[in-house]
Amino acid sequence: MTDTNSPLSTIKQLVDSSIEKTDDSEIRFKLRTASQLVDVVQNHHDDLIDSLEDTDLDDELQEELRDMGYIE
Repeated sequence: MTDTNSPLSTIKQLVDSSIEKTDDSEIRFKLRTASQLVDVVQNHHDDLIDSLEDTDLDDELQEELRDMGYIE
C-alpha cells in the first residue's frame, strides 16, 4: 500500500540517491541506516492503515478518516 507520492517515499528517494553520490563510508552507513528506518516507519504506517481498513467503524469516523487520507 506504499504511496509513491507520500512524504516518506520522497525521503526514501532522497536518502537512497544520496547514498549513490558519496564515497565516504561513514556517511554511506548513516544514509543506509536512515533509509532502513524510513522502511520501518513505512511498514508500521501500512500496518496501521490495514488495521483501520479492517476495523468496523461508525460512518462518521470512517468518513473523517477517509477525508484525512487514512483510508480509501
